[in-house]
Amino acid sequence: MILNKILNKSSSCILAKINAYLNSERKLVSLINIRKADIEDFNILSEIWLEASLIAHHFIPEAYWKAHKLKMQHVYLPMSEVYLAEHNQQICGFIALLDTQIAAIFVSPQHQEKGIGTGLIQYAQAIRTELKLNVYQENPKSVQFYKTLGFEILEEGIDLETNSKEFLMHWIK
Repeated sequence: MILNKILNKSSSCILAKINAYLNSERKLVSLINIRKADIEDFNILSEIWLEASLIAHHFIPEAYWKAHKLKMQHVYLPMSEVYLAEHNQQICGFIALLDTQIAAIFVSPQHQEKGIGTGLIQYAQAIRTELKLNVYQENPKSVQFYKTLGFEILEEGIDLETNSKEFLMHWIK
């Protein structure tokens, strides 16, 4: 990846270079900022998670997502290493990491298709040497998104909570 070649270990340098890369791709009119999330951010992040999940995972009943919102806010996000993307001082997406696992990545629907998800993934790729994630097979747009960022399908499985087919995908630096 072009971006991986220009990144170094300095997080401020990583942010500046991700922002420059996104702008060079003309996907964002102005810069995004990626920073570590605070517990105060988790309410907004769980709202983004719910809103985006209802759209991206329409094949799973809405009641499932609504029933898990508080668990996302009070359990899953606090146990993860969470980075959020801000655009014009508005939180518009996040990525949650558990070691090398991308536990969650969501961008608010009104900010999608602007390079924010790409920026979050590339940020994670800059601070990790390996990443894994699970993605629903009925979400081909996301599967393709991860493939374009260098992820490969390792295996197929079933998400036991939703009984939906999923792929385990892997990226290595």
